[in-house]
Amino acid sequence: MSEKPADVPGHVTLARAVSALAERRPSDRPFAQLIARGTLRVGPYAPRGSDTRQPHDQDEVYVVMSGRGTFRNGPASHDFRPGDVLFVPAGVPHAFEDFSDDLYVWVVFYGPTGGEAAS
Repeated sequence: MSEKPADVPGHVTLARAVSALAERRPSDRPFAQLIARGTLRVGPYAPRGSDTRQPHDQDEVYVVMSGRGTFRNGPASHDFRPGDVLFVPAGVPHAFEDFSDDLYVWVVFYGPTGGEAAS
């Protein structure tokens, strides 16, 4: 049995992601889940002012679509820009810092609680 496109979209544009975030109330988290299947969750993330993310129980990948700044990942910190891919293991404190007001990233949560096993 095939899944309905509305349940598992195979294509989501950045314009759709920006629109999904704009539809949220200001008090909502700056994340909109647009794809979900099994342990996989994908959506846009666009903090404004400050990033209040907490460590998550799944591994995460961020793909920077627009914006620049510094990304703190555990004890390490490094600059990022559009096109960069950032990985955060489950449970590691992380945050976008000193970022521009046009920051939009895709965030991908995946895998079991506690993260994938290191290879």
